[in-house]
Amino acid sequence: MNATLEFGLSGMTCANCVGRVERTLTRTPGVQSAAVNLATERATVTYDPGQVDAAALLARVQAAGYEPQVETIDFAVGGMTCANCVGRVERALTRTPGVLGASVNLATERAQVRYLPAVVGAAELRAAVQAAGYETPQPAPTQTAADPRAQELARLRRDVILSAAFAVPLFLLAMVPMLFMPVHMWLTGLVSERLLNWVMLALAAPVQFGPGRRFLRLGVQALRHRSPDMNTLVMLGTGAAFLYSALVTVAPGLFPAGTAHVYFEASAVVITLILLGKLFEAIAKGRSSAAMRALLQLQPKTAHVLRAGQGADVPVEEVRAGDLLLVRPGDKIPVDGEVVSGQSFVDESMLTGESVPVEKTSGAVLTGGTLNGHGALHMRATKVGGDTALAQIMALVERAQATKPPVQALADRIVAVFVPVVLVIAALTFAAWLALGGPGALGQALVNTVAVLIIACPCAMGLATPTSVMVGTGRAAELGVLFRSGAALEGLQAAQVVALDKTGTITLGRPHLTDLLTVDGVGEQDLLALVAAAETASEHPLARAIVAAAQDRGLTLPLAEGVQARPGFGLDARVAGQQVQVGNARLMAQAGVDAGPLAEAALRLAELGRTPVYAAVDGQLRGLLGVADPLKPGSAEAVRALQAQGLEVVMVTGDHERAAQAVARQLGIAQVRAEVLPGEKQAVVQALQAGGRRVAFVGDGINDAPALAQADVGVAIGTGTDVAVETADVILMGGDLRGVPAAVTLSRATLRNIRLGLFWAFAYNVLLIPVAAGALSPVFGWQLSPVLAAAAMGLSSVFVLSNALRLRRVQPALRPQPAAAVPVLAQPRPQETL
Repeated sequence: MNATLEFGLSGMTCANCVGRVERTLTRTPGVQSAAVNLATERATVTYDPGQVDAAALLARVQAAGYEPQVETIDFAVGGMTCANCVGRVERALTRTPGVLGASVNLATERAQVRYLPAVVGAAELRAAVQAAGYETPQPAPTQTAADPRAQELARLRRDVILSAAFAVPLFLLAMVPMLFMPVHMWLTGLVSERLLNWVMLALAAPVQFGPGRRFLRLGVQALRHRSPDMNTLVMLGTGAAFLYSALVTVAPGLFPAGTAHVYFEASAVVITLILLGKLFEAIAKGRSSAAMRALLQLQPKTAHVLRAGQGADVPVEEVRAGDLLLVRPGDKIPVDGEVVSGQSFVDESMLTGESVPVEKTSGAVLTGGTLNGHGALHMRATKVGGDTALAQIMALVERAQATKPPVQALADRIVAVFVPVVLVIAALTFAAWLALGGPGALGQALVNTVAVLIIACPCAMGLATPTSVMVGTGRAAELGVLFRSGAALEGLQAAQVVALDKTGTITLGRPHLTDLLTVDGVGEQDLLALVAAAETASEHPLARAIVAAAQDRGLTLPLAEGVQARPGFGLDARVAGQQVQVGNARLMAQAGVDAGPLAEAALRLAELGRTPVYAAVDGQLRGLLGVADPLKPGSAEAVRALQAQGLEVVMVTGDHERAAQAVARQLGIAQVRAEVLPGEKQAVVQALQAGGRRVAFVGDGINDAPALAQADVGVAIGTGTDVAVETADVILMGGDLRGVPAAVTLSRATLRNIRLGLFWAFAYNVLLIPVAAGALSPVFGWQLSPVLAAAAMGLSSVFVLSNALRLRRVQPALRPQPAAAVPVLAQPRPQETL
């Protein structure tokens, strides 16, 4: 049985690094597939544990020149009494996915674990020990490894400062005399040219073998593995300039007259500029994961647990399912659960996007990370750790950010051959200038070759897609839209048809009283109380809607006696000494009640898709009730927005044709597929896909799962069933249909962003490599110095990252809004409702 391993890794600098790690992993016996993401610096590997283990995979990655992100944790273990206990705890830990090794000491009663933080966390490790029958009494284990991204950022800052400290005076010393002749005359009169070369060597060496050592080390490893990358290009370019200049300085007599020039400033300044570009990249990468950091910050650190009648604040990792918790006013809900007692309003906007706080009373569901209002709540924990909604949302976002959309496939194929082609171009450039350059050909050949090697670094190519996906999916999560993968992100923007389920997606999914008409001066409240009392014993959905409406108005319902249900007609009962009949026109006819005065109103209700229900008291017609499944707030806006986006909207429902058409008229939907059995929705999607059209299906129920799976992109209402949510490619957390056009907007914006980034990355190299090679020099006299090449290369990566960060500002024209109150008519007005 195959297993999946996820881990972070550092040391990657460009798309070629991604390709090398992927090739290293896929060539390992037992590995089925491997995917590496440059922006998130994570790898996902599917492998056969019977042929290769996780430690061997990490060793392979390390041998390729990259560092897997491994952390060490140390925590106390209580309850051990002998060596057998030690063995049991160690086995429990090492069997946990993501654990690389565990050592338990009986004398100190502590465990030390090496693990992959991308796979397993401290809470899971402690839970494994507890499941083995032992305690972990210390609540705050100490992690010995710092954040690797923060460490890398600190190293880059240090290297940039150190490199600039030597490169800036070196640049001034080399370039100012060339630009200003008086300075040149003064300097040459002060010191000899050879002594000046020695000074520049002294300034360049600390840069080349200090901060520049990273390019040398990684570049050599890349060549050893026959997979040259950006580091190889920088190493060869700056190394050639430095070695040539060093030889000129040490043994100038080896070179023909007029060719003994030094290029120390080129190597030192190029290294400095590239490091500066990498620093900007690292900072931008941190900003691109802002959405994930925001999600992490939603998780409170502690929870107030009530055990054995005593309350105590404990780390949230120690909360177990079934624990009773106290949530004080203003606290964040620590884990998922339900209210046991108390009343408050909870702000759920950080997860659902709904800005209006939601009332919570006994039995209400609470979601971890949401913010309690002014009331105190006692809650029972139902889901903790990785099972909470917040943890699952974070996992979905991380998974989406780690996957590649299909548009990346072309970029990957190009990058796989790009660096070798650049090396060939560099070699041809050197040979051509050496053969045709005339006097000073060697120096000219060297300068142009170095410029080619520097300008061609494929950093921008590797960053264009993953950073856009990371920022786009993060922004979508902020708006309550979860994309499961990069493929879903790309697929939604290509959709041509959006098929909408009706019940629970377009509508609220449950009947409500929408109209109440009376005759002969009968009071609405009085009639509703009589009808609701008669319907109290019925389980019919229409009866439930009428009873709920009476309860919402605070009516006191008298006791009903002699209730007799008449299937297909309605019911009659004796309420407060009066005989009450409630049902359709056939029941009225059977009871001898003249329904004529309200027949026209009943017809209009039916045309609006509402179910007319007659009410008679003591054989006299007294009123007409309309019951319907109302539209969700925003459904009409969502449909109009989708149509404005150029999408064809189709409604698919199992309801009868007349009711479906009534809803469609309200929404402006021209195409309706009505009376579709649950098993036929998939076939409807297949029919819509005829001719190669791409279809997105939006649904919420179990019966929608096959259609969600069949569609090119399945969109699930997050408030629907677990089956629908698990089957879908996109999830709307708030359950608001307005999230669909918002998701389309984000999908289209992200793909435009990716295409722009890839175009810039490719166009930059295609246009500037010939310039760097000196192809325009014979005609226009244009040449690109290595220093300018390094600056341009850094700017291209910064441009691509800045372009991706623009997605953080995407504002869909129509955003999911808080759910409005159910539209039950407190004071029905026939002229408005009918």
